[in-house]
Amino acid sequence: MYKTTIHVIALVILLFAGCKPTTSPSSKDDFAKGADFSWLPQMEASGYTFYNENGEAEDCFQILKDHGINAIRLRTFVDPSDNPFSGHCSKDETVAMALRAQEWGMKVMLNFHYSDSWADPGKQRKPKAWVGHDFPTLLTDLYDYTYDVMSALKDAGVTPEWVQVGNEIPGGMIYPEGSTDNWPQLAQLINKGYEAIKAVSPQSIVILHVDQGNNNERFRWWFDAAEANGAKYDMIGLSYYPYWLEGRPDYTENIDDLAANLNDMASRYNKDVMVVEVGGIDTMVQNTYDMLVAVQQKVREVPNERGKGVFYWEPEGARSWSRYPLSAWGDDGKPTKALKAFLVKD
Repeated sequence: MYKTTIHVIALVILLFAGCKPTTSPSSKDDFAKGADFSWLPQMEASGYTFYNENGEAEDCFQILKDHGINAIRLRTFVDPSDNPFSGHCSKDETVAMALRAQEWGMKVMLNFHYSDSWADPGKQRKPKAWVGHDFPTLLTDLYDYTYDVMSALKDAGVTPEWVQVGNEIPGGMIYPEGSTDNWPQLAQLINKGYEAIKAVSPQSIVILHVDQGNNNERFRWWFDAAEANGAKYDMIGLSYYPYWLEGRPDYTENIDDLAANLNDMASRYNKDVMVVEVGGIDTMVQNTYDMLVAVQQKVREVPNERGKGVFYWEPEGARSWSRYPLSAWGDDGKPTKALKAFLVKD
C-alpha cells in the first residue's frame, strides 16, 4: 500500500511538471513487437514524408512507437552501393539508426547479411572484398567484420539485444564455402560470428534464422545439422510469409503449422524462438491485421514463455516508394490498420 501511494504521488508530480513517466504500462512485458525498417534513412533522404493517422507529418519512429513497436531490426551490408532499394545499410548508417532507436526507447536487433547486398534463400553472395580468399582467411574476414561492427555500436553506446549471424540461411551463407553442402565449414563460419559478437557484447542473444517458419521438416533438418556440427547460437529465428509460399495460401491454411513448429523448435532444441520476419499484402489490410494478431498469439503461446516476439519486415516501406507489396503503409503516407495489430493486448 505504501509503495503504491508513493508511485501515484510520483506520477502526479511528473504530470504537473509537464513530463511523461519514463516507463510505460507495457514495460513489464518483454515481448518484442518489432519492425525492420532499414529503408528509413533512404526514404527520408528521398524526401518521403510520413503522416500519422491525423494526416500530420511526423517522425516515422514516433508513428511506429504509437502503434506498439518497441524494437527495431537493422540489416547491415559489408560494402553496399548507394542503390536506394538494395544498397545502403553500411556500418555507419546502421550505427546511426541504432542510436535513433535507442533514443526512442526501442531495443535493437542487428542482422548481419555477410554480403554487399541482400542475402536470402535465393542468394548468399560473399562480399566482393572477400572473393578469392581461402577458407581460413574467410573465417578471419567474418570474425573481423563482425567484431568491427559490434565494436562501433558499443563505442556509440548501443548494445544490441539480439544479433543474427546470417539472414535466412536454409542453404547456408557466403557461398560456396558456407553452403549446407559443407556443414562443417558452415558451422565454423557461424561460430566465428558467434565468437566475435560475444567478445564485444556477451549479453547479446545470437540468432540463427531460417525461412518458411511453418515448415517443420525444413527446420528439423536444418537445426539437427546445426546441432550435429556444433554450431553455436542462443535463439531460433523464423520468417513467416504466406505470400511467398507456393500457391500464396491464406495464413489460415498454415498458421497452425507455424504454431506447431514454434513449439517443436523450443522443446526439441531447448531454445527461445522468435518470428524475426513477417509480412502481409498491403491491399488486404484486414487479412494482414488478422494474421499479425494470430502470429503474435501463437508466439506468446509457446510453452514456458519461450516465444519472445514478432518483427514486421519494412512496415513503413510503402509500395509507392519501394514497389514492395507487403508493407503496412498506404499510398497516402499513413500506416494502414494492419499495423494496429501490435496494439492488441495479450
